[in-house]
Amino acid sequence: MHGEFKVPGGKLVVVDLDVADGRLANVRVSGDFFLEPDDALPAIDTALTGLPVTSEASDIAAAVTAALPEGAVLLGFSADSIATAVRRAVKRATQWSDYAWQLVHPGPLDPLMHLALDQVLAEEVGEGRRAPTLRIWEWASPAVVIGSFQSVKNEVDPVNAAEYGFPVVRRISGGGAMFIEPAGAVTYSIYAPIDLVQGMSFADSYAFFDEWAVQALQSLGIDASYVPLNDIASPSGKIGGAAQKRLGNGGVLHHVTMAYDMDGDRMAQVLRIGREKLSDKGTKSANKRVDPLRSQTGMTREQIIERMVETFRGLHGLTEGALTDWELGRATELVATKFATDEWLYRVP
Repeated sequence: MHGEFKVPGGKLVVVDLDVADGRLANVRVSGDFFLEPDDALPAIDTALTGLPVTSEASDIAAAVTAALPEGAVLLGFSADSIATAVRRAVKRATQWSDYAWQLVHPGPLDPLMHLALDQVLAEEVGEGRRAPTLRIWEWASPAVVIGSFQSVKNEVDPVNAAEYGFPVVRRISGGGAMFIEPAGAVTYSIYAPIDLVQGMSFADSYAFFDEWAVQALQSLGIDASYVPLNDIASPSGKIGGAAQKRLGNGGVLHHVTMAYDMDGDRMAQVLRIGREKLSDKGTKSANKRVDPLRSQTGMTREQIIERMVETFRGLHGLTEGALTDWELGRATELVATKFATDEWLYRVP
């Protein structure tokens, strides 16, 4: 069995192993990390060999830590990352390269249609009827998109939202509110099989799905990094946030909205951004919480999207795809029966 885990901002950890009588056997850890002293690596292999195949990640990490020689130095990885790689091997997790990824980048769509397509395409990938897909969003109109579990009245000022033309819609994933101005947002969704993140915690999978985007931003000269749990940021401020939904049929939805340009004062008028959230981010102003890509790059939104697509293609492969008539029809149906209804929007008043 073979498992790999790329540490966010760090190194690749690889584990090869066998299973005999319900226990790990012939464990071999490798990677492009740095480790001192040299004899720490065989000590790690020995500590892992014989562990029950059902061991939790915390137990695996504890065994690794206990086996390390005094003063051992691990650079670019950790005991936890070894544990993740072991769990991915045992769970027979797949890799990006195991799939023929498709790009879907249609023209501008209504916010409700975007949300319905997220559900439809994630379901289709889970059922195996669609190849794993990267979808770039084009927004036809402004919106406030709230998370699945957020309260409408706690997140949005309804008077200002109506006055400034920002309808409120609710997505199927959790997380916080998204303030969308069509020309100011860069949004993408990844639809993947659950096997791609087998053995990972939710926190690990967020970083895993966004590693390519961080690399794309870095190639533009932005000092971008992943900030747990679900942010992409730079020293200048937050760039964007991610949300994720795992479906019962084995499909995974991971989507991100990044700020290309924005009216921070307008956002503060439409969203009820509480003092606790602002203080948690270490700032006193909503305007200072997000640092748009335009100010950091001087590039057009289209140029940034093009670089992101090129980066994904270079790392994982990507061919041109399209939405099918059935997918569009199903999404249209879901808009009418779910996403446009008060029952869905006010499921948490």
